[in-house]
Amino acid sequence: MDYLKLIQQPIEADLNDFIALFNDALTHSDKLLSEVLHHIRQRGGKRMRPILMLLLAKSYGQVSPTTLHSAVGLELLHTASLVHDDVVDESEERRGQASVNATYNNKVAVLVGDYLLSTALLHVAYTNNETIIQNLAELGRTLARGEILQLSNIQNTAISEDVYYDVIKMKTAALFESCAGIGAMSAGASPEEVESAKLFGQNLGIIFQIRDDIFDYYESKEIGKPTGNDMAEGKLTLPLIYALNNTHLESMLNLARKVKAGTVNADEIAVLVEFTKENGGIDYAERRMQDYRQLCLNYIEDSIKEKVIRDALTAYVDYVIERKL
Repeated sequence: MDYLKLIQQPIEADLNDFIALFNDALTHSDKLLSEVLHHIRQRGGKRMRPILMLLLAKSYGQVSPTTLHSAVGLELLHTASLVHDDVVDESEERRGQASVNATYNNKVAVLVGDYLLSTALLHVAYTNNETIIQNLAELGRTLARGEILQLSNIQNTAISEDVYYDVIKMKTAALFESCAGIGAMSAGASPEEVESAKLFGQNLGIIFQIRDDIFDYYESKEIGKPTGNDMAEGKLTLPLIYALNNTHLESMLNLARKVKAGTVNADEIAVLVEFTKENGGIDYAERRMQDYRQLCLNYIEDSIKEKVIRDALTAYVDYVIERKL
């Protein structure tokens, strides 16, 4: 099945309008800034978050200039957070492409991230919608809190699935939640409809992050994320957390503590990867994705009236689960 074609079908023209507006926001006459913005623009991606916002707006009314400026603002905020995250994590790659900090340096990356953030605020101001402006500002705060919680969790010796979900709800899931909520809001949805849309977005974002975490247990040049990269950065993700808490093997717990302390080596990470696979960690994460999938499908069935939008959102959920990168 061509999921992307099905997902984009109801909003094809709107998506083209978004891409034109977004690319214009990533254009500047200054030589160095223009060069870095072009570097960022090249990694484009599939625009899954703006697509979600456009679909939700379409489901509650229509895509408007308010929707488009909100989508550009949110995508720029997300892009800025990734540029800054790569500095914090000392990452050399992003989506298989050299990161801004690796290509240039940390100073350039931080300043360009600031520029993107300011441009995001400018576009959301164009909506003239105080509620949307507040929502995007709160999203920025939530993303920063999520990063801080993740950093502080590295120092926490407890290995908790609850903390894992707390972190992703303030990072990946928060982005999807805002996309869905602001999309509905921009089309004039009621407060109750907006809250339902936000919960749908959060559940969808949790699926997205769990799938990303599963990728880390397999080699993939396409995503520029080698096996065990999260562990190398001091992060314990859902598959390993489950395997550890389900077996309570002291030898593996000691290696997990080394992950958190930043002292684990490549051979030890390989041991943890195999331990996770052998003790049901991947299977458990797959089951949790299916649990959240059902919650998403319940929302689509109960809240989305138009069949073409229902089909697109269902394909969206399944694409997030089945994607390969």
